[in-house]
Amino acid sequence: MAALAALLLQAACIPVGEDTIEVTASAYNSHPNQTDETPYIAAWGDRLKPGMRAIAVSRDLIPMGFVRGARVRIEGFPGRRFVVLDKMHYRWRRRIDIYMGDDIEAARKWGRRRLRVHWFSSWIRKSAKPDNR
Repeated sequence: MAALAALLLQAACIPVGEDTIEVTASAYNSHPNQTDETPYIAAWGDRLKPGMRAIAVSRDLIPMGFVRGARVRIEGFPGRRFVVLDKMHYRWRRRIDIYMGDDIEAARKWGRRRLRVHWFSSWIRKSAKPDNR
């Protein structure tokens, strides 16, 4: 329910404040050994497809604004935006997993890195009419 409210808020508002957090970033694939018996279905029910720029987030990041559908920038990927579509197991803190489709070798090559992620944490309501005082 909170994720739905956040999506509705994002649709009715525009971002005004970008925040940054340092996280540990790893990579994952749509493979049953790395997920569960439905490797192409994310935790919120979204269908993952190779080539998508999606991430999974540790659950402690969700209250900060990393809700389902949130757009983020990841340092090291210039000009690319990623969307939060998955969430990680409860044991992880301050972590993201970058989705790499079926390319297991690319995920292994990525490994685990410390990096910064940027996201919009502040929003203002869109106005139907501009305020021309």
